[in-house]
Amino acid sequence: MQTTLERSRMATHVMPDITNLPACIQDVKKAVLSNIQGPPDPTDYHQLRGRLEAAKSKLPMLYQQAVAVPFIRTLDNLGQQGFMEILLRDPNRNNTARLMLDIAHSILQNGEGFHALASDGFQEMVSDLYDGYLSAGDRIGIKPPDLSVITALVKWGEPESGPYTWPIDATSVFGLEAAIVSLPPAHAATGLLAWSSIPHEVCGHDILHADVGLLEELADAVRTSLTQENIGQGLPDYWASRMDETASDVLGILNLGPAAAIGLVGYFRGMNAAFTGQAQLRNEGPSGDPHTADILRGYLGAYASGLLAFDHAGDWEKIIEAESDKDLSDIQLGGSRIDADTAKRSARVVAWTIMKTKLRSLENHSLDEIQNWRNKDERITSSLRILMRTTGSLSDEFRSGYYAAHIVAAALTEGLSSEADVQLVFDRMLSLLKLMHDTNPSWGPLLVQHPGDITRHLVYHPIEKNLSLL
Repeated sequence: MQTTLERSRMATHVMPDITNLPACIQDVKKAVLSNIQGPPDPTDYHQLRGRLEAAKSKLPMLYQQAVAVPFIRTLDNLGQQGFMEILLRDPNRNNTARLMLDIAHSILQNGEGFHALASDGFQEMVSDLYDGYLSAGDRIGIKPPDLSVITALVKWGEPESGPYTWPIDATSVFGLEAAIVSLPPAHAATGLLAWSSIPHEVCGHDILHADVGLLEELADAVRTSLTQENIGQGLPDYWASRMDETASDVLGILNLGPAAAIGLVGYFRGMNAAFTGQAQLRNEGPSGDPHTADILRGYLGAYASGLLAFDHAGDWEKIIEAESDKDLSDIQLGGSRIDADTAKRSARVVAWTIMKTKLRSLENHSLDEIQNWRNKDERITSSLRILMRTTGSLSDEFRSGYYAAHIVAAALTEGLSSEADVQLVFDRMLSLLKLMHDTNPSWGPLLVQHPGDITRHLVYHPIEKNLSLL
C-alpha cells in the first residue's frame, strides 16, 4: 500500500505555481500597516535588573551562559549611572542604546513567554539556518569557523526597522557570545512572506563573519569576475561594496531554495505597497544604501535559484526573472542609469561567483559545497505542503526526516499557490516549527551549540521505511 509520501514522489512534475502572489503581497502590506509594537523598552534600571534575573532561569543553559549571564554582568559593571548615560547619549535609540535594549528584550521575551508559539518557531528556523553552515557534518574537509558562532537569540520589536540583526561583533560589546535577530511583531501572527527574509538576516552577517577574510575574498572575487566579463558602468565596485547584503541573499537561497528568492520579491512589494502605495520592486539604488536595488536583488535571486542542485531549478529561474521583469523600468544606481541587459548580466555573474568560487578562507571549497538545495530537499518540501492545507494532527510518516527550512519553504510555496489560504498556511507553519523546537537539544539542559553535530554515523544505511523522508 502506497504512503502519502510515495504518492507525492511519483507525482508528475509541473511548473511552480505562484498565482496567489498578489494575495501574499496584500498579506504583507496589511501586516506592515498594522504597525504592531513590541513590549515597551525596559528603561528602569533596577526593575530591568530584577526581571532579567527571573527570566535568566527560563532560558536553556547555553543561552544563560552565552547571553543572559554576561549581559547581566555588564549591566552590573555599568550600574544605574552608566545605564542611563547610554540612554542619554543615544536619545533616538538607534545605536548603542537600541542594542542594549534589544539584548534585554531578547532575554525577557524568551524568559517571560512573549509570543511564545511564534518565538519558538522563529528560534527553530534560526537554529536550523545556523546549523546548516556551522555544524561539523556540513563542513567536512573545511576547518571549523574561526569565530565560534552560537545560534542567534530571537526577539520581536521595532516594526519601523523591519527584519534586522545585531551580529556578534556588535553584541560582544555587552559580553555576549551570540547575535540577536529581530522581526516586526506583526509577523508573529501574519505576513507569511516576511519569513523568507530570515535566511538573509541569519545566513549573512554573523555567519559570513564566522570565517576571517571570507567577506573580503567574496568581494574581491565578484569585482574581478565582473571586470573580466567586461561589465562596466561602475557595477564591479557597486556589487563588491555591498557584498555583506548581497552574499546574504545568495546564502539564504542556498539554505531555503527558490522560496527565499520569490518570497523576497513578494515581501519587498508588500513593504513598498505599505510605504509608498506601489507594490513594485524599486529600480533605484541610492549610493548610501548597503543593499543593491530591489530589481537587482530580484534578478540575483532568479539566477542564484537557477544554479541550485535540483533538477527543476531552471523553472524557478525563469519564473522569478519574469516576475522581476514586471517591475523593470529605469535602473538608477547611485544616480547613474544602467541598461537592463547589463544589469541582468552582472547579476548572473555575481550569483555564479558567490556560489561557485573556491575560496581560500574555506580551504578551497565553495559556499554551495557547504549548503545547497537538492532534489531531496524539493521532495521533502513537496511532501510537506499537504500539511499546510490541513489542521489535523500529524501522522507518523510526517514526524521525522525534515528540517525547519523544509517547513518554511513548504509554507512559502504553498502560500503562493492557487487559492491557498495564507493565514491557515502561516498558522500551520508555526505549529510544525514549534513541534521541532520542543525537541531541539540546544534548548535542553546540555550545552549543545549545533544540533546537527548530534548524529549517528552508521556503517550501513538501513532500508528506508515510511517514517523516513531522506
